[in-house]
Amino acid sequence: MAKWECTICGMVYDEEKGDPDHGIAPGTRFEDIPDDWTCPDCGATKDTFEKIG
Repeated sequence: MAKWECTICGMVYDEEKGDPDHGIAPGTRFEDIPDDWTCPDCGATKDTFEKIG
């Protein structure tokens, strides 16, 4: 499982934890998140995230 960081605000999406508050189940790979998902902290689009681990 990888982690992805928003290059705008620094929020980290952890694939192991998911984003259950926004409908993304734990264990969901970043590639499998819908393209219209946005950063829950700043609203940035999915393409602003970079893989960090």
